[in-house]
Amino acid sequence: MQVAVFRFYEELNDFLPEKRKKVPFVYNFRGTPSVKDAIEALGVPHVEVDLILVNGISVGFDYALQNNDYVSVYPVFETLDISNVSHLRAKPLREFRFVLDVHLGKLARYLRMFGFDTLYRNDYEDREIIRISVDEHRVILTRDLGILKVKTVTHGYYIRNQNPKVQLTEVLEHFDLFHAVKPFCRCIKCNEELAIVSKDKIIHQLEPLTRQYFHEFYQCSGCGTIYWEGSHFERMKDFIARINMRLT
Repeated sequence: MQVAVFRFYEELNDFLPEKRKKVPFVYNFRGTPSVKDAIEALGVPHVEVDLILVNGISVGFDYALQNNDYVSVYPVFETLDISNVSHLRAKPLREFRFVLDVHLGKLARYLRMFGFDTLYRNDYEDREIIRISVDEHRVILTRDLGILKVKTVTHGYYIRNQNPKVQLTEVLEHFDLFHAVKPFCRCIKCNEELAIVSKDKIIHQLEPLTRQYFHEFYQCSGCGTIYWEGSHFERMKDFIARINMRLT
């Protein structure tokens, strides 16, 4: 039996038992497992890791663990420049697009409300989510650790909280998205972009009071849903303002 010492930093500690959080601890192993295999055996999904130092030297996921190694593991640096060390993915994503698992429907609506390109269906299987993420360069947001441990997944984040509104704040803060917010540009139902539409074109679809009191309308280019600045719009504005206040 061989040993290595591991130390995980910042939010990576969310995946560790209490006695291993924010402290060096001994890891026992046999043979020469990759450092990626060791990290995931300890419960941390590889997509949440962006820097590994072994004995002070940056290494890749394929590094073969050696007896008496000291391994420091750091989270994804989406907002910091660490280009002089070994990133474990090609580059951080700067134009964030998401695909969400089946448990995050309300979060999907909130992200769309804030203007982020967010794919979601309540019947997605894990393999479909992974395919979309890889093919379309989307970040997987999930409450399922298993999907983030799949080797082909390159960008993903485990949602810690169970409250959808808190989940939204968590995503905006983690990926530093405050300045990328563009509210009311996407359909919260299907994710397609909204465009101004003349009242005359859609007047036959409006209720009598809507026809009388509102004059500016937007329509989804995908599902055709019509939006206007009614009471629902004011409630969404208030919600966005409250979230923004938490982040500033």
